[in-house]
Amino acid sequence: MNKQIAIDGPAGAGKSTIARLVAKQLGWIYVDTGAMYRAIALYMTRNGIDSSDKESITAALDNIDVSLSFGDEGQNVLLNGENVNGFIRNEEVSAVTSKISVYPEVRNKLTLIQKSIAESENVVMDGRDIGTSVLPDATLKIFLTAGEYARAKRRALEYEAKGKTADIEEIMEDIRLRDERDYTRSVSPLRQAEDAVLIDSSDMSIDEVVNTIISLYNANN
Repeated sequence: MNKQIAIDGPAGAGKSTIARLVAKQLGWIYVDTGAMYRAIALYMTRNGIDSSDKESITAALDNIDVSLSFGDEGQNVLLNGENVNGFIRNEEVSAVTSKISVYPEVRNKLTLIQKSIAESENVVMDGRDIGTSVLPDATLKIFLTAGEYARAKRRALEYEAKGKTADIEEIMEDIRLRDERDYTRSVSPLRQAEDAVLIDSSDMSIDEVVNTIISLYNANN
């Protein structure tokens, strides 16, 4: 049976960075499920489909193919065959992603894809409902979190590294809104799985978090 590490947690907790590094150390595939939701959000923005129009979004899913390819530089997200890595990390797509991810039809479509990948590869997969819904039998489950300010500060540093201005208060407000949507949505809400290990990374370095997860995995395998 393939090995699976599921990393869940709120926005800005560092899930993607940590999951990518853990996968690299183990020699496994890293699956960024958030990027897959972003690809669907990109399709909606490109085609002028309102994120509150559930009927139109559901109908559009039949025209959307999301897949992943893996190369030396990591994961490529393909939207109808197009590599969209360079188009899914802006604020407009982020806002739409948070809104469309509450729809069960969107989640069901991507969950099937994610399960299929995990059946054929050893994976480290991060998201909001990996340990609770996508990979309920994962080898190791982590719930990675951090305080609001710590998460906002990390986001601000990411923006500044890209030459963008960042307002901590605005970022914190965005995080609060995303947390509210994630924790209260009716389908697969964000929550810690009963058998997940809680890691608060507020005062931890990236290496410390990665080493903690690797140690947890090695202790049980």
